[in-house]
Amino acid sequence: MTSSSPRDLLQALFAAAVNAAQPEHCIPRFLPAPPKGRTLVIGAGKASAAMARALERHWPGELSGLVVTRYGYAVPCERIEIVEAAHPVPDAAGREAAGRLLALVQGLSADDLVICLISGGGSALLPLPGEGVSLEDKQAINRALLKSGATISEMNCVRRHLSAIKGGRLAAACHPARVVNLLISDVPGDNPMDIASGPTVADPTSCADALEIVRRYAIDLPAGARALLDSGRGETVKPGDPRLAAVETHLVATPQMALEAAAGVARAAGITPVLLGDSIEGEARDVGKVMAAIALQVKRHGQPVAAPCVLLSGGETTVTVRGTGRGGRNVEFLLSLAVALDGAAGIHAVAGDTDGVDGLEEIAGALVAPDTLARAWARGIRPRDSLDNNDGHGFFDALGDSLVTGPTLTNVNDFRAILIG
Repeated sequence: MTSSSPRDLLQALFAAAVNAAQPEHCIPRFLPAPPKGRTLVIGAGKASAAMARALERHWPGELSGLVVTRYGYAVPCERIEIVEAAHPVPDAAGREAAGRLLALVQGLSADDLVICLISGGGSALLPLPGEGVSLEDKQAINRALLKSGATISEMNCVRRHLSAIKGGRLAAACHPARVVNLLISDVPGDNPMDIASGPTVADPTSCADALEIVRRYAIDLPAGARALLDSGRGETVKPGDPRLAAVETHLVATPQMALEAAAGVARAAGITPVLLGDSIEGEARDVGKVMAAIALQVKRHGQPVAAPCVLLSGGETTVTVRGTGRGGRNVEFLLSLAVALDGAAGIHAVAGDTDGVDGLEEIAGALVAPDTLARAWARGIRPRDSLDNNDGHGFFDALGDSLVTGPTLTNVNDFRAILIG
């Protein structure tokens, strides 16, 4: 086993996962040939500005365009305009940018090429409300969905049907130009319609599906949004629509690629990597309990693999908010994991969002060690109370165990590693 400390190794694994999804590494090999006509670049997401910069560096011809990214995630580009807006709750800057994007693609010809750069976060960054829906309505619905415990797929189904740009509408507006989608996936299963709510891909779901999700999670819909769904006027662009015939889609970076990069670092350190899955969902605290049980089985019985090993996983858990703490699904997972491990010797862990932001905090995640609970108790912090209050960030911040990276300029969802020595 490596001579580096468990904490250093876990941070190296996280860094490898993030690095594997950097646009500079994954964009160039998917670029199409320049067209006869214009090349227009559009996009949205936490990684979209970095994707635009990588495209500019490797594009042989003329181009222009506009992408929208999260506040603090802009990078300088020479020919593509970068606009910043709010995430995860949308704002007026995002609404204006979405309207400009839709206007930008009007009047294109079959000789023109649209390169669409989409990554996680694009749903909130393209808040162009559908008929009868206000930005304030979208904000309220977004907040309710984020607190409900709904999966990202369920949330995006609702968002698509309340939008004037998502659910394939942006691609339909590009017709008859050729559209090449370059996507960095942050969703379990890597389904393109769930990445930024699929503005440039077909959507097989319906208004009825969105209404069922709203009912399931008791979301209080404003009257305009309810009318849009009830009437069917919020229907999205469906598979087989002729306006999408010239659209092609490439996944340039995925959670699985990030896990494999981390696995390579582990092997180099003499540690066996075990990839448990790239699309694990569920309540963060429940996933924490399950992962703790697997880690303890390894520690006590050498099953399903002997130590030293590291359990790697990705995906996107959810948090049903009941408390008033600082939240974060990765830190909620870790706090639940720590409580379930109960100070078991030789088990360390890291979890974080690869975009550098867990929940609403400018903190990627945190690290857990065998003495985590003991150090908390020594400071008068009760771990179970912190968990009950959804206060993962408050808990790890007080211990000095937060993982702070700043904007990573990419996003392939959550990364979790449990190191068993």
